Amino acid sequence: MKNIVENDRKLVEAAIEVIQNNYDSEHLRHTVGAAIRTANGHVYTGINIYSIHGACAELIAIGKAMTDGHRKFDTIVSVHFWEGKWQVVAPCGNCRQLFADYFPKGFVLLQGEEGLEKVPVLDLIPKAYCNRNSKNKKDLAREKTKRSQLKY
Repeated sequence: MKNIVENDRKLVEAAIEVIQNNYDSEHLRHTVGAAIRTANGHVYTGINIYSIHGACAELIAIGKAMTDGHRKFDTIVSVHFWEGKWQVVAPCGNCRQLFADYFPKGFVLLQGEEGLEKVPVLDLIPKAYCNRNSKNKKDLAREKTKRSQLKY
């Protein structure tokens, strides 16, 4: 287990618990659970909402945390029941971009070859689209100055 601490194991347990309590593979297709830990240690969970436009469990967990006023996140994990056991699963591309926008300095728990790994968010989506609104004002001012100095 690479860079894994007790709080990370508890995060996996929270994701498993939320989907165990809400699992439905036949009717509503709730099959993925997620848990996110905020920068100050609060844990929020979510399950996927299956529909034509559905929402991933990770998105639901982030939304719950944000609804409670949290804006800084540390680590997120997703789980799914597969081949007779609960397994950590990698986030989809849309979630990876969402993580890059909302907590680019955070981490994602993934199943590696040697067990659970804690991976930096930006390692999952190299050359990610950068939301200009997420930059601080000093960075935007520097960028504007650089652009005005360019000669065409």
